[in-house]
Amino acid sequence: MQKRRLGKQGLSVSALGLGCMGMSEFYGPGDEAESIATIHRALELGVDLLDTADMYGPFKNEELVGRAIRDRRDRVVLATKFGNERRADGTWVGVNGRPEYVRSACDASLRRLKVDVIDLYYQHRVDPTVPIEDTVGAMAELVRAGKVRYLGLSEAAPATIRRAHAVHPISALQSEYSLWSRDPEDEILPTVRALGIGFVAYSPLGRGFLSGQIRSPEDLPEGDYRRNAPRFQGANFAKNLELVEHLRALAEARGVTPSQLALAWVLARGEDIVPIPGTKRRKYLEENVAAASIRLTPEELARIDQIAPKGAAAGTRYPEAGMKSVNL
Repeated sequence: MQKRRLGKQGLSVSALGLGCMGMSEFYGPGDEAESIATIHRALELGVDLLDTADMYGPFKNEELVGRAIRDRRDRVVLATKFGNERRADGTWVGVNGRPEYVRSACDASLRRLKVDVIDLYYQHRVDPTVPIEDTVGAMAELVRAGKVRYLGLSEAAPATIRRAHAVHPISALQSEYSLWSRDPEDEILPTVRALGIGFVAYSPLGRGFLSGQIRSPEDLPEGDYRRNAPRFQGANFAKNLELVEHLRALAEARGVTPSQLALAWVLARGEDIVPIPGTKRRKYLEENVAAASIRLTPEELARIDQIAPKGAAAGTRYPEAGMKSVNL
């Protein structure tokens, strides 16, 4: 597994990370034993970047990851997030970037993860009611206190990124990026590259749609978050399925899976980009990791651009309420 640098502060991670969210919530029921086995297999394969957040579960995902890495902490680059505040019963409180909350959220994450330090600490969503300078100032205090090593933002707008980076160096920006979510190419990627900030791509498989495994909305488990996502509904679903079918044909011609083609495309977008596909099963993890060794030709990349140009996906990334909290 090759390594990639995130930012200029010294953070080095595997070229492919593992998103752990679905092990605890949003994508149907989980299996803790298989989830922990998947994390252990990821480490065996050289995947060292594990991505979680306090809101996943809520709280349960950090606890699960903590159990999984208990005896192998030195092999992990541990990333977690604060800012999407939820109660223990799962109810939504709101986005919170207040300095006092930053400090308490970090302490709570350290307890759940059972670690002394978080390697990469993200603000999960920007709080429009709190100056970013105040939030990042509190995050910088955590670095000075030795509780956090590197700082990140998620779904932040270019102006916010610049203001945050002026307070304390930001090592990584995490935002959605895939063949059906190419918005970051317009302003976000040029901004982080100008500042020397790494880019972590979440949902690089379009929440599983680009895997080709989802043929109809009924393929999603009851209670799966995606049943309410615009891109998985009605006419949007049908149009997006056509896009996936074109990608499937190209993948078959290359002798790879649609997932591997989609991940290889993200990896080819730049050495400063690290995709973090999520899975809770070892077989899909192994399939994803194999994508790191695929090199797409210029002709293949051009063909992919024809199939999935910017704006090709039908429907917004999130329902209306969720879209209001991104790119702030």
